Amino acid sequence: MREFDYIIIGGGCAGLSLAYELETHNKLKDKTLAIIEPRLEYKRDKTWSFWKTINHNFEDCVKKSWDNFSINIPNKIKFLECNELPYQSIDSGLFYKKINSILKQNLNIKFYKDINEVNLNNSLVFNSVPSIESEENQLWQHFKGIEIETTKDFFDEKMMNLMDFDCQQYDSVHFFYTLPYSKNKALVETTWLSKMNNDLEKDYDEQLKNYIENHLNIKNYKINYKENGAIPLFYPSNVNEKNKINIGTAGHMTRLSTGYTFLNIQDHSRYIRKNIDNIDKIKKYGIKKKYQFLDKIFLRVLTNHTNQMPNIFFKMFDNSPKTVIKFLSNKSNIFQDLLIILKMPKWLFIKALLK
Repeated sequence: MREFDYIIIGGGCAGLSLAYELETHNKLKDKTLAIIEPRLEYKRDKTWSFWKTINHNFEDCVKKSWDNFSINIPNKIKFLECNELPYQSIDSGLFYKKINSILKQNLNIKFYKDINEVNLNNSLVFNSVPSIESEENQLWQHFKGIEIETTKDFFDEKMMNLMDFDCQQYDSVHFFYTLPYSKNKALVETTWLSKMNNDLEKDYDEQLKNYIENHLNIKNYKINYKENGAIPLFYPSNVNEKNKINIGTAGHMTRLSTGYTFLNIQDHSRYIRKNIDNIDKIKKYGIKKKYQFLDKIFLRVLTNHTNQMPNIFFKMFDNSPKTVIKFLSNKSNIFQDLLIILKMPKWLFIKALLK
């Protein structure tokens, strides 16, 4: 089996982001890298969306950016602006194409489908495959999205809908999410925050059909693309190994209260690149402890008071959009944190804190 200086397990978002960061900063000029990825081909399979709170390497992969968004519960809607911090949506197909076209130019980088083809013993290993022992009794953000194309112009392409809670909840937290790419194309997604133990929640196709036809009142459309997934709203177990660094969801780069991961991966990749030569001697990178603490309380409230969550999310946006966006993207200061906390139902959160 061949030995490499670096091995990346998992050639998805986290693995490729790190490889691209290392390659474009000449960190692989005199080093060898193996990427372990079982997929047969790279094609569009995900949409990564986030508030642009930091610069990143993939502006040319952004499918659409919005400066305006809405959030609604039954009989109430808020229209908000986010000019300073636009909401961006990245097409994974463009992302894969960009990175792989760069990586294939370096003969020191090899792709393998099976981990047994390489020797892990003397390499620095970056692992992006989370170890999840049990799915039971754990919270997930699970979803299915479809990109639809309408026969007539329908969407306001300058306004995306972040959360529409005007839908069946089944004692969980459920919302729809609409990203209009143009006047007649949009990604529409049904999203649940739950323990995935109710099969009624998993009838995604019927939920989407009903929402599009009866809520959005679109009767004539075609489906161009489908995607689905499940993001753990808990930290996968990590075993500390001398030569292994976990990245992506495996490295706890998912913000548990939101599921946002993409920009945290970019931050982590930069940190590794800057410190690659003494990575085993420096502090482990992680989302700040204050967010981990606040998310833990938030998820307790979500678990025990699901029926109140639409109102809680809606009330959060009584603050300025900038304050909420910074908080949700773990870029807030203490003053912004306090503004968010003050909008929360005090007694519910105090009880969750004391548990």
